[in-house]
Amino acid sequence: MRQIVFTDLDGTLLDLVTYSYEKSLAGVNRLKEIGVPLIFCSAKTRAEQEVYRRKLGIFHPFIVENGGAIFIPRGYFPFSFEYHKSVAELLVIELGTSYKEVGQLLGKVREESGFHFRGFGDMSDEEVAEETGLDIDSAKLAKQREYDETLVIASEAKQSHITSGEIDKFLQKIKQAGLNWTHGGRFYGVMGDNDKGKAVKIVTGLYREMWGAIETIGLGDSLNDLPMLSTVDIPILVQKRDYTWENIDVPNLRKVQGIGPEGWSRAIKEIFGG
Repeated sequence: MRQIVFTDLDGTLLDLVTYSYEKSLAGVNRLKEIGVPLIFCSAKTRAEQEVYRRKLGIFHPFIVENGGAIFIPRGYFPFSFEYHKSVAELLVIELGTSYKEVGQLLGKVREESGFHFRGFGDMSDEEVAEETGLDIDSAKLAKQREYDETLVIASEAKQSHITSGEIDKFLQKIKQAGLNWTHGGRFYGVMGDNDKGKAVKIVTGLYREMWGAIETIGLGDSLNDLPMLSTVDIPILVQKRDYTWENIDVPNLRKVQGIGPEGWSRAIKEIFGG
């Protein structure tokens, strides 16, 4: 049976603070060696993910912005399938609401709720860099959003006068506006009716059409990975920076020792050897 691996990036394949993939490189190289596709499934934008695809030599399909879209290299699958548009040599299956529409709906929520938040679209490149720890060039790529918005809520920006109850009310307002939200390691993502799990199911279906029976593995670290982990055959959680695991309840969930990329490589070794 052929296998494919879906992975989150920040806090999983990449260190949450430094964004380094040094400690996961052994696992990445093992998958390349044995021909197992590695599918990025992240909140990161297409522009951000393409950097890591080039650096790591990973040229499989990839899922952006919490399932907002799937990008598939032209000719990757030896059959035709439905897609919405093409960008360079990538075919795009769009599952999410456009960034413009998400922004308009968030604007209405801001007016009606009076709640203080800032999206990456409200910030300069320098401000995004400061919030995320990215360098300026990477911050520019993070701002190139197409399907969701990343929010910094006041309490997340060290303004403790915002209570958890107020945040809960704000998140309810987002739902009432017809949007969905997810919480990653540090930020809130706001999007339409898409999630990582829906995108994973579509990609899995394409591989099944190509190969027949397959086994899917998913690796993540935080709550926004729940839809992905709920969809794959073997769900795996790596540790967060405080050596704990996210409180996620998924059948057959494996919890691996090791923070972020260290745990990621350990999990790959346990499954694939090397």
